[in-house]
Amino acid sequence: MLQTQRLVLRPWAENDDKTLYRWASDPAVGPPAGWPPHKSTDESREVLRQILCRPESYAVCLRCDGVPIGSLSLHFSDVSDLARAEGECELGYWLARPFWGLGIMPEAAMELLRHAFEELGMERVWCGYYEGNERSRRVQEKCGFVPQWTTQDVDMPQMHEKRTGHVSVLTRQDWLARRAAEK
Repeated sequence: MLQTQRLVLRPWAENDDKTLYRWASDPAVGPPAGWPPHKSTDESREVLRQILCRPESYAVCLRCDGVPIGSLSLHFSDVSDLARAEGECELGYWLARPFWGLGIMPEAAMELLRHAFEELGMERVWCGYYEGNERSRRVQEKCGFVPQWTTQDVDMPQMHEKRTGHVSVLTRQDWLARRAAEK
């Protein structure tokens, strides 16, 4: 479990299925990130089992109640197209719509980046977003990610479409320099 001033990042549990469905069924949440809205609690339960209940995958919760309002995870080479080398991972995230614009995801992401660099020894963290997902772009910008490349016609099999994808990276060196400047 990881904590910030306002948040607790804790492992997902199978009994989070109803809460996950509540937020992941919102058509404004998943499609910008590349996945369709959940259609049932059963589907959310399966996503928990197959995707979210993995190492370094966290439910983003407010400290006041511990109920998930989003997700944040580190993906390694076994499930990431971006993190291919030892010491690299990919950051993924989403947040429920009622909590947009409150600085929650940058706060959560900065704590997970601290964990990645300080505790897991990562040298590079990759992150991406699809064209039009300005909220995701802003999270990456606020966390210090540096744009690397843009790819046209990225196949989105779950969404049955192609999109333009943007990829950014944050290196350990840049993260350490940013932390030093903040002190």
